[in-house]
Amino acid sequence: MVNRTHVALKADDRSYFAILKKEVRTMAVSAGFSEAKVGRVDIIVAEMVSNLAKHAEGGQILVKLIEEEGLQGIEIISLDNGRGMADANRMIADGVSTKNTLGGGLGAMKRLSDIFQIYSQKDWGTVVLARVFEEDLPTVRRLALAEVRTVILPKPGEEACGDGFQSIVTKEHVKLFLGDGLGHGIEAARAVEKAIEAFGECPASDPVEIIRYINNNVKRTRGLVAAVAVFSIEERKWRICGVGNIGMKINTPSKTKNYMSYNGIVGLNVPNTLTAQETEYEKGQYLVMCSDGLKSRWDTGRHPGVLRHDLSILAAALMKDFARNTDDMSVLTCKINL
Repeated sequence: MVNRTHVALKADDRSYFAILKKEVRTMAVSAGFSEAKVGRVDIIVAEMVSNLAKHAEGGQILVKLIEEEGLQGIEIISLDNGRGMADANRMIADGVSTKNTLGGGLGAMKRLSDIFQIYSQKDWGTVVLARVFEEDLPTVRRLALAEVRTVILPKPGEEACGDGFQSIVTKEHVKLFLGDGLGHGIEAARAVEKAIEAFGECPASDPVEIIRYINNNVKRTRGLVAAVAVFSIEERKWRICGVGNIGMKINTPSKTKNYMSYNGIVGLNVPNTLTAQETEYEKGQYLVMCSDGLKSRWDTGRHPGVLRHDLSILAAALMKDFARNTDDMSVLTCKINL
């Protein structure tokens, strides 16, 4: 089982904590976790909400089922706008506390997680990432050619999400798709699901051809805005094309390049002339794509040092700072490791 979207759970009311923990536990059980692994998840979530109550006066927990290296897992992210920490790594050590407690919360989460990371800035808040897998991860793990992470959330109050993504990694290419069905709710979700299906079956490696293929396959839906990015491993080059208001940036240690999408709606009125924009690969480079569920001035520069962490931390930080909360919301991040 894999979820393309996270479930967002508010953690700003202690009376809701028991329900929140039960929802996360149900997801872990549905993924086939052993009782011991479910117990780990229970403790991680309990420590997360406890920290949010003590140090941030509440926040948000994001949860989704994932699969990596053939192993089923669960990803849990906590977000808050609290006081933050100047030295987050020091706070992980047992016995370190700012609230005169035993100081074991972050350390316990780290020990119980297969993957655990924390990012924080003083007076900004904190993002905590924990992943637990049904079986232990290999001691030696090969660095993936493409690290692709997303945070995708439906509009508050909706269960169906009209934003969606897909990634395909082959020996020749890394192909990425991010789409936003018009409006929100079930019909928007159907449009983006149809687009994802078309993206997956399209044999082309040119983003313009892929968008036109998707356009021909979603004409009976309400339509969507979409962007496609393709990285050629042989040429070491990105080709990117978008239609509608999907924001796209490629960041390198020296500069940030913005990509402008064409006006139009995939499935209704795609321009006759489309051209892919090209960018050469550079070490340390990463791609970010966002739907208009985030404010248009989203900026990765507000998060110093975040790229030393898993890209899910970056995606969650952008969601924390720039989410409109009036529509479906999505952030896709990608780093190529060559």
